[in-house]
Amino acid sequence: MVEILQSPDKESNELAQTPSASGKWGAMLGAGIGWFMFGLQLYLVNIALPVMVKALDTNFATIQWTLLSYVLMLTVMVLGAARLGDMYNKKWLYLGGVIMFTIGCLLCGLAPTVEFLIAFRALQGLGAVFISALPVAIVTEAFPQQERGWALGILNGVFTLGIALGPAIGGLLLALGNWRLIFLVNVPIGMIASLIVALFVPSFSSINIKQKLDWIGVFLMTLTLTCFALGMTRIQSFGLGDRTEQILLAVAAIGLICFLAVESRIQEPMLDLGMFRSLEFSFSLLLVWMVYIIIAAMDLIVPFFLELVKQYSPLQAGLLLTVLPLSSVLASFIAGTMSDRFGEHTIVTVALLLLILGCWATSTLDDKSTDLGFIVRLVPVQMGLGTFYASNSSAVMGTVKREQLGIASGLLSFWRTLGLTTGVALLGTLFSTSTISRANTAAKIDVTNAPVEALVEGVDVTFEFALGIAIAATIVGLFLWWRSVARE
Repeated sequence: MVEILQSPDKESNELAQTPSASGKWGAMLGAGIGWFMFGLQLYLVNIALPVMVKALDTNFATIQWTLLSYVLMLTVMVLGAARLGDMYNKKWLYLGGVIMFTIGCLLCGLAPTVEFLIAFRALQGLGAVFISALPVAIVTEAFPQQERGWALGILNGVFTLGIALGPAIGGLLLALGNWRLIFLVNVPIGMIASLIVALFVPSFSSINIKQKLDWIGVFLMTLTLTCFALGMTRIQSFGLGDRTEQILLAVAAIGLICFLAVESRIQEPMLDLGMFRSLEFSFSLLLVWMVYIIIAAMDLIVPFFLELVKQYSPLQAGLLLTVLPLSSVLASFIAGTMSDRFGEHTIVTVALLLLILGCWATSTLDDKSTDLGFIVRLVPVQMGLGTFYASNSSAVMGTVKREQLGIASGLLSFWRTLGLTTGVALLGTLFSTSTISRANTAAKIDVTNAPVEALVEGVDVTFEFALGIAIAATIVGLFLWWRSVARE
């Protein structure tokens, strides 16, 4: 059985190993710039999706794979990266990830076809695995327990600042050149980030755990998620009655069952199911998955709404989207401090209520919505995200021992990317099928060629579904809040 709660002796030992003030801020600087670059790339790509459909002569179902190949790699490999973070020095693993991510950006910018772009995005995702999995563990290890929520709030604020700047920078790059610049711009940033990590991030001693990577688990997870994502995107082109989609989804279901069976029996699993015996730990991770399904809808659908329904240029859409994550940045900084004062689960509940409000409001968007109306509808979603992640991360990291910080950080990243993978595949399919159904044409059309009223219907149906997820998440959040109050 895996011990979850720390003893006082373990806590004291953790504080004794905390780096100096300069080491703390060196860790924050190195972890922050990597996460900034990681966040920047997210919206740089999203704002360019409608442009890339035309430039690469492809369709909506195929262009989703520029997102899916990236997040699939993140999801499949992040727990292995986190496990390595507990076994070896986090600094050098993190530095290797930054370098690989930078090389991936360069290759994506030079990709001749959409197929090459999808492949290079997977390589970029392999580097992003370490950038995604290790910063929370690095910062958690560098700062004492009483500063953890505040420090994670700053880290998440830097990440959301990258997201905030991404749309405007992406729109500007698309106006000045073409979609290739959205990848090439990260090359010099990655070179600077590599230098900063090498010079300023302290070398944390490893726990010296003798383990092997669970390659069977990696294979089964890859098979399950790839078949699920491929099956869902093929539904958009061939419909539910196609035998290939049925086989792919059946294989995904069987793969999931086999993965859980294997992980429950082997000695050194990729996913330690024993950690989920803690209700607080497991339900907090469940919330991450649910919230990031909603975020996937934002990332994938909103750029198409602005550029296809509102007929905005990428620059106009980028500038408008920049306003939204800025509210998330502010909320991140405030939430980190508030969670230290009022408790993580109280702040998480507030965040989930904001998501309910935002999803309901976004489901009323139409072609007559003004810029102000768009911002008012979507700001609660962004504030909810910024408030949620810092507080929920602190709750998760506070339940594990020091030698589990890497895997706990990896689990946070795993459920985040699993939510994005699920959301892109599931809500992308919902958006596509509801849009095409509303178009009611005899000929098979792509979403990018659908009438405006059909696109509006697709957006509204998608966010009505997201609203249902937000309500379910809030019920889970209220349960965790009730448990925390009962313990007091």
